[in-house]
Amino acid sequence: MARTTVKLPAPLRALAGGSGEVFLVGETVGAVVRELAERYPPLRRHLFAQGGELRNYVTVYVNDRDIRELERAETTLKEGDVVSIVPSIAGGAAPSEDGPEIPPTSVAEVPFSREELIRYSRHLLLPEIGLAGQKKLRASRVLIVGAGGLGSPAALYLAAAGVGVIGLVDFDRVEASNLQRQILYSTADVGRPKLEAAGARVIGLNPGVRLVSHEERLTSGNALEILGAYDLVIDGTDNFPTRYLVNDACVLLGKPNVYGSIYRFEGQASVFDSRVGPCYRCLFPEPPPPDLVPSCAEAGVLGVLPGLVGTIQATEAIKLLLHLGESLVGRLLLYDASEMRFRELPIRKNPECILCSEHATQKGLIDYAEFCGVPGAIVETRAGTVPEISPTALRDELASSDPPLLVDVRDPEEWDISQIGGARRIPRALLPEKVDELTGAREIVLFCRSGKRSALAAQLLIDLGFSHVKSLAGGINAWADEVDPSLVKY
Repeated sequence: MARTTVKLPAPLRALAGGSGEVFLVGETVGAVVRELAERYPPLRRHLFAQGGELRNYVTVYVNDRDIRELERAETTLKEGDVVSIVPSIAGGAAPSEDGPEIPPTSVAEVPFSREELIRYSRHLLLPEIGLAGQKKLRASRVLIVGAGGLGSPAALYLAAAGVGVIGLVDFDRVEASNLQRQILYSTADVGRPKLEAAGARVIGLNPGVRLVSHEERLTSGNALEILGAYDLVIDGTDNFPTRYLVNDACVLLGKPNVYGSIYRFEGQASVFDSRVGPCYRCLFPEPPPPDLVPSCAEAGVLGVLPGLVGTIQATEAIKLLLHLGESLVGRLLLYDASEMRFRELPIRKNPECILCSEHATQKGLIDYAEFCGVPGAIVETRAGTVPEISPTALRDELASSDPPLLVDVRDPEEWDISQIGGARRIPRALLPEKVDELTGAREIVLFCRSGKRSALAAQLLIDLGFSHVKSLAGGINAWADEVDPSLVKY
């Protein structure tokens, strides 16, 4: 029996008492992970499928080897081995269909102006770049999907570097809560369309680049056309349907996909290029359940974290455009800002990948919302849909002689931002352990920030046999809009 260190990522730590490392004893990976789930039962459904096998959206490494290259769950452990559990994480910007046509750019032989020679002089001094390299950058086209936390530094550094055409895909407007990390925008931009504000900032930084705005949602119907106009793609999305869409489109088009994702204090980065290495599906064949990894809006994120990860993405993009150095193809870079530590794990091409292997079975784009278990804005139950209650209707019921039990399923950190008086506080991750506290209530109304997590919590209670359960439509932010405008929206 070997004593082993199991490293847990941020999305799973809340289910393990906050522990980032757990010391366990076992002969095999499977034994150790089962012991982990026995010690922390809430982890079980995230680590194991119903048949008892490890889930496909969780990649497990022993030291620096993916267990899929070894004996999988039967991989033997020795004293001192480190078992790392690496789940797919989201984080970046909400994604944003057809975009303007980009005409061919013939700039290779156009001489640089005196002003441009001054602007790029620090590049020109580098033998690895020089004038020829700077011309390559000027003739290059890069698409950034998501103009948020990751897309902001990537766009700015690509513009500063002189990349000739930069495409941005996004359809949101700037919100005050964006300013903590999305450095493309200023206070004066709040309320403006993101791409309008981003265009002004990028062109203000470097009038010599061209910004192409795709102010729409990326879908299976337009992804190949939009991505096809660029040399490479930077993935700055914060949701799994768009992440898999970007990956699959890049594989089908034969384009590099510069990947980045963030979660609270942790970040990941890599380059997926199926022509010479693995794709995203090789690492994560399937996505996690929609309720496992919340977005930055729900979980929070250290403001400087996307700055670092987005800058790494910009660095990789420039290296790829210049054929410079060694890229992150085949390597997953992990960063923990709380400990200021970088780790690197190898990624190998999956010979059974349904998309990029020799025996691929997927030949086109699919319905990614369905693939990721997100059929739409409605969270479905076995009987239909999770019942919702509007903020004004809840206000009236709370004022009645027989009010419902109001349960706040947000994380404790959110309680200090805003709250509804009289609510019982039970974080959603702890709800399975606290159901006894709800027994006997005539009616239960759950709420979170936006209504997504409370709908999932209501689904859980319905599955456990509770019959009179509702979710507050729009969450506490909708309550602030319709009932109590003194509350802070976030």
